[in-house]
Amino acid sequence: MRRINVAITGFGGIGRKVAELLLDRQPHYRARYQFDVRVVGVCGSSAGLIDEAGLDKARLGNRAAYTKGLTGSAFVESVPADVLFESSPTDFRTGGAALSYISAALQRRVHVIAISKGALALAYTSLSDVAARQKVALKLSGAAGSALPTIDLLQYNLAGCKISSVAAIVTGTTNVILSEMMDKECSFGEALSEAQHLGIAESDPSLDTDGWDTACKIAIVCNAAFGTAIKVQEMPRQGISGVTLEDVRRWRAGNVMPRLVGVIESVGATYDASVRLELCDETHPFFRVHGRNKAIRVSTDLMGDFVIVGGGSNPYGTAGAALKDFEHVLRDLYRPVE
Repeated sequence: MRRINVAITGFGGIGRKVAELLLDRQPHYRARYQFDVRVVGVCGSSAGLIDEAGLDKARLGNRAAYTKGLTGSAFVESVPADVLFESSPTDFRTGGAALSYISAALQRRVHVIAISKGALALAYTSLSDVAARQKVALKLSGAAGSALPTIDLLQYNLAGCKISSVAAIVTGTTNVILSEMMDKECSFGEALSEAQHLGIAESDPSLDTDGWDTACKIAIVCNAAFGTAIKVQEMPRQGISGVTLEDVRRWRAGNVMPRLVGVIESVGATYDASVRLELCDETHPFFRVHGRNKAIRVSTDLMGDFVIVGGGSNPYGTAGAALKDFEHVLRDLYRPVE
């Protein structure tokens, strides 16, 4: 039985969920693909752990056993991985640690499943080119909508169509805040405080509330699905921090719902992308996309319009999207047992 060694960088909340699910699914991988899948290494920002024989949940949870300094290039050069799950914190301005991890892994002919957005938002085209030259996979579902199907829908399910437009709610935090404001007729500050209390919004929520998270995800989707070179920092972008209580009262009176939407539109032979605060009336499919839920609407020339709603924000949903990518790596690059 062939071994498939997995490493995880950026071993935080999402990374731990990925490891948990991988270990739980080991019998499935053996039965379906005849692969012995093992987690052989994990690292965070300051320490890591490697064992070629494989790590179980107990060892992964024992932080005292981690080696200080076993991170960055030292980790990548030491871990005997076939597949890397990358889930470092997002830095869309420089790519952060994720860019170094992904680049190094691809150069070493390691398949990469990216969960962190920053490196892909900054350098998807060049990373994709390296992956193609090295004949390895670069997967990105977890970075481009998490549990909401986005990139696969466009690249595979609708590949035979000309897509004229895509609109998507891909940031759960902003949808929670806007839903709270409209439900309770409260201010942005009050809704944000509640979201932070529930653990939905970060202590510094600006990545989400200023529209950057949506911009990163839409840039990744646009560049990967349509071959564009959209730059996040040049994208027209709105956020929600400027929404006032007066706005909320006016929208409630007009029976419309505000939604922060990433938009991709066909313009001649290429595509443009933007992030907009849109007002949706009762006839709009996004009107009832409430709370943590996300949604995507795609318009095509041959198959009509598609709307998918769901994929609410949660760590297991993001991990599940990454595990879907892993299944695709196994299915696409190796012959499954029927």
